[in-house]
Amino acid sequence: MKLLLVLACLVTGILFGKPEGKPNVLFIAVDDMNDWIGCHGTTPAAITPNIDRLAERGVNFTNAHTAGVFCAPSRAAIFSGQFASTTGCYDSALYFVDHPGIRPLQASFQKAGYRTIGTGKLFHHPAGAVDMRGWDEFRVRTKRQRETGYPMDSWSDEVPFPDPRPYGTYQRTPGAPKTNSGFMEFGPVRNNREKDLADTMRAQWAVDQLGKKWDKPFFLAVGLYAPHFPNYCPQKYFDLYEREKIELPPYKANDLDDLPENIRRQKINRSRIHQRLVQLGAVKESLHGYLACMSYADAQIGRVLDALDSSPYADDTIIVLWSDHGYHHGEKGDWGKHTLWERTSNVPFVWAGPGVAKGATSDVTVSLIDMYPTFVELCDLPETPHKLEGTSIANTLAKPKKAKDREVYLPHMFPESYAIMNKQWRYIRYKDGSEELYDVQKDPNEWNNLAEQPKYADLKKLLVDQAPKTFAKPSPKRKKRDLILEGETFRWKQ
Repeated sequence: MKLLLVLACLVTGILFGKPEGKPNVLFIAVDDMNDWIGCHGTTPAAITPNIDRLAERGVNFTNAHTAGVFCAPSRAAIFSGQFASTTGCYDSALYFVDHPGIRPLQASFQKAGYRTIGTGKLFHHPAGAVDMRGWDEFRVRTKRQRETGYPMDSWSDEVPFPDPRPYGTYQRTPGAPKTNSGFMEFGPVRNNREKDLADTMRAQWAVDQLGKKWDKPFFLAVGLYAPHFPNYCPQKYFDLYEREKIELPPYKANDLDDLPENIRRQKINRSRIHQRLVQLGAVKESLHGYLACMSYADAQIGRVLDALDSSPYADDTIIVLWSDHGYHHGEKGDWGKHTLWERTSNVPFVWAGPGVAKGATSDVTVSLIDMYPTFVELCDLPETPHKLEGTSIANTLAKPKKAKDREVYLPHMFPESYAIMNKQWRYIRYKDGSEELYDVQKDPNEWNNLAEQPKYADLKKLLVDQAPKTFAKPSPKRKKRDLILEGETFRWKQ
């Protein structure tokens, strides 16, 4: 009888992906989502019941930071395990072109015996930006996408759009600046077309994978485009919010006055977007679109979590949810990302599953680049041929109350321009030598730049010492490269 039980356990392990005791991994990415999730208690706060329940079963980091200030460098850092200051990917995703010796995260899982399957916006969205190495399957929706370099095309012709289009006041009103990628555009689509949206299909594909029997542990990666602009989603997610009751983020009229001259000039120019919204009376309308799309993304996450909970893998799967960076909605006069301030850097970051404490909230400072070394430890991934620049947070996940704070680094879009953050301080240094310093415990909105006060000179030196001593040259621009298409594969010509 004992022998039969042992054999049954072995068979179950082989069928359902548990050889050698390795946990499965469900890797969920969202795009442009700042930390306005419900379980953070922010203002504004999105309605995110599924992210909230994930936080209740794991560790929710409230002081997590991106590894790059917009999509391309953030995702390049996450999958390579190296910052832009090492790879040169300050505004590029193509670490795998210039540094083919880097073993990406998915390839490390594959080398460790995992089945690696992915879909959606995990890498940057243009053609040729997906690192195809190490995937057993990387799914896109159409044959055309496979033949044109795997662009994400979340809003291509075959998906539903609002009617009319443009829908939002900002773009519909005469005089709107010309933009691309649906910037500052928002509106509802019909509820009966939800199944036809790209993110809905990506979530369904993940649900289908969790219904299969796997002969290996799996690394299942799902990238959602929402709440990236354009903020289009089904009407029912707009209906969750009463527009006039949406609370505005904290704004300060003279917030730019104490910034270094160069950055102040840039942000005064950028603030024209916010000024136009105010003039049109459309600030809450734009917030409404973003919050609705956060709730839509949350609903897709919920579908995947429900499928996991109903599967044989429920108890043996590590879940991590992350956003590639945050997003400004008028704070410091900005609408967008690309900054070294809190609105760009702070992101949702939630872990759950084997080796992770339950129902814990941690304010220790962590970075998205910590994911790669953490998986090395938790999933017994092989040593990489390149240096991983993050720090494993496995001990923090297991014992969050005993975790000690540390400084984390965030490169900007240029060499020698960066931020250093911990629980109390944010230090920013630009390539021209100008500085900002904020006591984020006393000044969470970063309204008072302390960098010019002599009493903080020693503190600034300590923080500067946490930055790299050398900075790689920026990698070549995409327009200076040739993307070579070869059937359903592609390569870059140097």
